[in-house]
Amino acid sequence: MNTVNSDSNQQLLQTLEQLLGADRVIADPRRNEHFRKGFRSGEGDALAVVFPEKLLQLWRVLQACVDAGAIIILQAANTGLTEGSTPSGSDYDRPVVVINTLHMNTIHLLDGGRQVVALPGATLHALEKLLAPIQRAPHSEIGSSCLGASIVGGIANSSGGALCQRGPAYTELAVFARVNERGDLQLINHSGIDLGASPEEILSNLERGTFGQIRPIRYSEHDDRPRMASDREYATRIRDVDADTPARFNADPRRLFEASGCAGKVAVFAVRLDTFPIAQSTRTFYIGSNNAQVFARLRRGLLRDLPQIPLLGEYLHRDMFDLAAVYGKDSFYTIEKLGTRNMPRFFALKGRVDAWLAKRRFLPRFLSDRLLQKISLLLPAHLPPRMLAYREKFVHHLIVKVADENIAPAESWFREFFSRAENTGDYFACTDEEATKAMLHRFVSAGAAMRYCAVHSGEVGELLPLDIALRRNDMDWEEQLPAEIAGQLQCRLYYGHFLCNVFHQDYILKKNADADAVKAAMLELLDRRGARYPAEHNVGHLYQAPEAQRKFFEQLDPTNTFNPGIGLTGKTRRNCSCG
Repeated sequence: MNTVNSDSNQQLLQTLEQLLGADRVIADPRRNEHFRKGFRSGEGDALAVVFPEKLLQLWRVLQACVDAGAIIILQAANTGLTEGSTPSGSDYDRPVVVINTLHMNTIHLLDGGRQVVALPGATLHALEKLLAPIQRAPHSEIGSSCLGASIVGGIANSSGGALCQRGPAYTELAVFARVNERGDLQLINHSGIDLGASPEEILSNLERGTFGQIRPIRYSEHDDRPRMASDREYATRIRDVDADTPARFNADPRRLFEASGCAGKVAVFAVRLDTFPIAQSTRTFYIGSNNAQVFARLRRGLLRDLPQIPLLGEYLHRDMFDLAAVYGKDSFYTIEKLGTRNMPRFFALKGRVDAWLAKRRFLPRFLSDRLLQKISLLLPAHLPPRMLAYREKFVHHLIVKVADENIAPAESWFREFFSRAENTGDYFACTDEEATKAMLHRFVSAGAAMRYCAVHSGEVGELLPLDIALRRNDMDWEEQLPAEIAGQLQCRLYYGHFLCNVFHQDYILKKNADADAVKAAMLELLDRRGARYPAEHNVGHLYQAPEAQRKFFEQLDPTNTFNPGIGLTGKTRRNCSCG
């Protein structure tokens, strides 16, 4: 961290304390460590972590940081997996201030709940709870690794998720602040809602929900299309199974727009989003096969032949099934028994306990994970018998959920598909309990590899997680690794959003394997396959931003004030008063 001018740093700290109160400004690195460390990896230095409670406080904190020439990193739940919402290292050229937005968590309903306006700390879980009584649902469903994830964080990181009909989190309607080419902080209201003229008016009305006229707003100066509050084109896009490009990936230039995909390069005060009607009835099918080509044909048929595409199609390889059954068991029970409402609190508490334990050098590493894993061994069997029977018979597992008028056609389609001799495998229609447990098992798989590495930290190397998007016409989805790469791996774990052709690939390396070399070799293979990565997590500090994404970041943040270094770009200030 830059400490050349300690007097100016102290002045900034005093200003922040005046704006927020001393209890909302944490400069002690021992006390703010939890907010400087990523959910899975990554950490860095910061002058302070601050916690505004009102939008006007956030605006004034931003102005103080800009006036002091400080770096600004916005953070909500800090559940990202690519180190994108925390500092990275200590080689910044200016002091870093992390602004945690979770206290500003209001959600306003529009048009009877058909749309919402969410402030920066509002969570996906809170939105689900708010919409449930009016039979509406948000743009995304919650995954196990991000119970407590913020709505704005999903938009800023183009989060993907499991829902095929809705696509990645996306909107073209937002209120946000940026630092322009002259270094001035600007507040921009592109919400399509009349909120007033000055920042004080806009932000006060936004917080209270005192909304004026709501009107369409055009896409751009040269494009008269009305702006969207979700990716309304995704269902059509995913149906195009003959296209030689992915259905979705994080750096897709089609879906980089202001707050959407911004990766923290602007400060988002609110997003306006569509909501969706809850299905009246659903049916979940569990499918197994030992032939990857059967699943490839199944994917094309489900997207092409049904009246509507399924709600979701989630994949698990048998190896991931097995690992999640053992190392995700306590998470499974915790979520099942406590419900998702209490999970953000549980994970936050665990994070603080882990940080405290890590400072006690005399204790074993990952002590809480080891204890939780031992407790899980005492828990009774948790997976339904029919799922376990399919585990014995099949390598590839798929969960497909359909709704309403799609149920009967899907049942007929599966019957006809598996009646053909070349389509080896089988399926069954789940009971409600089986459907819930199948999806929960799939969701806890996301954290199972992390738990395995923690428990066996002395025996295995690093965890290398990749999430990739294959081309829509790609039939050869099952990865084949050359011996020189496979020989460095302890485990290969595959799971993902199968109908989108998006996969999470977690590799647990052998002890002393060169993680950087393995990752470089993996990415080269993916490049040759025409895959794009990351598919649904932002580039963070782990991936190189492609040229279009890098230019998008520079356009949003020409002086490199917000989240510098994201996408492995430069961390130093840019002086670009000419644009």
